[in-house]
Amino acid sequence: MRIPNDEVTAHSIEDTSALINSGSISAEDLTKMTLLKIREIDVVTNSFVTVCEETAKIEAVLRDQEQSAGLSRGLLHGIPFAAKDLFDVVGTATTASSKVNVKNFPSNDAHVITLLRNAGAIVIGKSHTHEFAYGGITPQSHNPWDPTRITGGSSGGSAAAVASGEAFFALGTDTAGSIRIPASCCGVVGLKPTFGRVSKSGVIPLAMSLDHVGPITRTVRDCALVLQTIAGYDSKDPLSSSTKVDNYMGSIEDGVNGLRIGISENFFYDNCTDDVVSSTHDLLSKLESSGAKICTFNVQNPHRFSEVEFTIAMYEATEFHKATLQETPELYLPETRSRLEAGLNISESEYQRALLDRQIVSSEWNSYFENFDVTLSPTLPHPAPRPSDELITWPSGYSEDLDSSLTRLNCVHNLTMRPVISIPTGFSEGLPLGSSFAGQMFDEATVLRVARASEKLLIKRV
Repeated sequence: MRIPNDEVTAHSIEDTSALINSGSISAEDLTKMTLLKIREIDVVTNSFVTVCEETAKIEAVLRDQEQSAGLSRGLLHGIPFAAKDLFDVVGTATTASSKVNVKNFPSNDAHVITLLRNAGAIVIGKSHTHEFAYGGITPQSHNPWDPTRITGGSSGGSAAAVASGEAFFALGTDTAGSIRIPASCCGVVGLKPTFGRVSKSGVIPLAMSLDHVGPITRTVRDCALVLQTIAGYDSKDPLSSSTKVDNYMGSIEDGVNGLRIGISENFFYDNCTDDVVSSTHDLLSKLESSGAKICTFNVQNPHRFSEVEFTIAMYEATEFHKATLQETPELYLPETRSRLEAGLNISESEYQRALLDRQIVSSEWNSYFENFDVTLSPTLPHPAPRPSDELITWPSGYSEDLDSSLTRLNCVHNLTMRPVISIPTGFSEGLPLGSSFAGQMFDEATVLRVARASEKLLIKRV
């Protein structure tokens, strides 16, 4: 199912940008090739809810005219990308894959869409998500490696589009792992930046205090390029941070010699498949051989993470939807409606207690990070499951539902707001596996640096 690596639509952003700058391909031809790929592949992956064919072609012609006049906007000039259908894009409905929002046609682009357009990138379409991003599998879309498997969610359409060659990169959102889960399932790179690093203005929320916006790409360097474009303070987002944005490409090739990598002796490797554990440990061994220093630590009371995460997420999601839920409950899918109604049972005091518990968890993680620069852990405890795998039982006797297994290793990084990236690190059953590096607050540069070193060690890419 995966497209051949010699096809232009499978190239990295950097390689494709070089083709555009050399005149080997025009933005118009590249856009047409991408649209053709969507027509060929999307019947299987169903990555897109909307394909912006006509506007993409118009934008591509304008980018070529600028290129001819010597006015390149940079490495994203003429590069087609997808946006999860939570991002406002003028000319298309922001539906959040819901009947509730079918008439929601925004008058302005989301802030990050504006930044990407200003950098010359071209919106090729809007990618599928769980209804209002409230789920972990993206049921409409299918995994490019095996269409019987999930793409992961809720940014599953975005990851499937990047993995299958239907977009060079995509935007996703992450509330409990919704960028990293699909990245792992689909064998691509997904970054959740530090909370507030990227604006959420013009993006439909799930849970405002947990939501993050970030890129999904084919390579770590591409991820750095996109983040460089979308990172920074935005006055329209009250949760946006004014912390200085690093030069992410400046140190990305510096390797790991002397860097400290934290490995937990519990939790992250409990109830995982053997292939998942071995692929992450193999990577750790390679990093240690490259000069990284390995530090071990124990995670305190990890059973709290999911409980605290979902108390906050359910309460905030229900608060956002409360009016619509009362007025037109029939417009929601039964699963989403059930989850939103469950949030009505969470009291204000329970929510406040969860926020306090979150501060305790964050404080504990601050103390862990006094001893290392990044942590390494599996992204998921298993390869992409089938949507029918509703209950997963481990040899230990521990059982969990599918959504819990997908978010279990990821949600703590939403609670603590730290940057974390998932990269492809192996295969199991012919399906990709991912491992994650979490870092210090606002230190995406080091996270990208370690991820890039790992990418080179694993796939021998120069």
